[in-house]
Amino acid sequence: MGLLDGVTVLDLASVGPAARASGWLADYGARVVKVGSLATAQPTPPPYAYSGGRGTQRIRLDLKAPSGRETFLRLCERADVVIESFRPGVVDRLGVGYDDVKGRNPGIVYCSTSGYGQTGPRSSWAGHDINYLAVAGYLANTERSAGERPPLPGVTVADTAGGGMQAVIAILAALLARATNGSGAYLDVAVSEGVLSMMALQVDQHLATGTPIEPGTAPLGTRFACYDVYRAADGWVAVGAIEAKFWANLCRLVGCEQWVEHQYDAARQDEIRADLADRFTARSRDEWVALLAGEDTCVAPVLTVEEAATDPGLDVRAGVATARHPSAGEVRQLAPMLAGADRHASYSLPDQSASDCDAVLSNADFTDEEIAALRESGAVA
Repeated sequence: MGLLDGVTVLDLASVGPAARASGWLADYGARVVKVGSLATAQPTPPPYAYSGGRGTQRIRLDLKAPSGRETFLRLCERADVVIESFRPGVVDRLGVGYDDVKGRNPGIVYCSTSGYGQTGPRSSWAGHDINYLAVAGYLANTERSAGERPPLPGVTVADTAGGGMQAVIAILAALLARATNGSGAYLDVAVSEGVLSMMALQVDQHLATGTPIEPGTAPLGTRFACYDVYRAADGWVAVGAIEAKFWANLCRLVGCEQWVEHQYDAARQDEIRADLADRFTARSRDEWVALLAGEDTCVAPVLTVEEAATDPGLDVRAGVATARHPSAGEVRQLAPMLAGADRHASYSLPDQSASDCDAVLSNADFTDEEIAALRESGAVA
């Protein structure tokens, strides 16, 4: 039994922050129904995309048809959460917006996720991860060599941490409040605002001092040699020795004791960094990790995706699970990150090209005759 057992989520989004949010809610035990569209052909994602829709059901409705819209609203009567990621205003035009759903279920928690929010001068803008990172200052704040463009992150930071996680946090808070006051809520999650909240150290510093924030000069930027990445003989090591005791341990073990008292001496950073760089190239990455990681130095290896996926530390923490797909067979994937909840060694994945129409509608007390009529009308697939 999951921590969210008994919670039903209707997810109108197939990709992006909303899809990540519903996937995490499913991992914690919520019953998630992915509500797709009949308007356009939906490509079937590979079994590994979005963890293969683990723990979800699927149904396709024509929300533009009166019977399809009514079907969705009836499903909402038994639901706890609705998540959508249409352009602002679309759900209202379709007749499935918050006010429409609230009229059927006053306790509904309705979460809209969008790039720039439901209101404001950018609300109508189209966008993707790179755009939200851009307007929130993330790209400009990422340090780069002189004259180079802002580097792009290797993962969808905005969709995941700025949008999906913020949506989950807001949904859980609203469900907790509903348990006390009985009222539902409307949640307006803007991905760009979520990214801005991740920039709090830099933004708050600027707001407090009025001074510009140069890339790499924030508290955890690469202004200081104690917080940087260094090339070893065959790879890279990450150093995060911010505290004086960790810095002293590092300097002692790599033979740079002369820099212990100069950790935050701005005038000496180039010299310190050069000395550290010279020391680290003398041994392999794993040799340095074996020497330093367990000695309170805040040193870790820079692992590739392939290495991280098979890292012993991940397996020990039950980070990888086996999943069985109806057509692809057995695949391995990241297990749910269930802090405080039970994990399983294996999971089953749904066929995302199929539909759970009968099961979903029957659960909402549609009769066999009603289901047959909806199929005949083309309102459901």
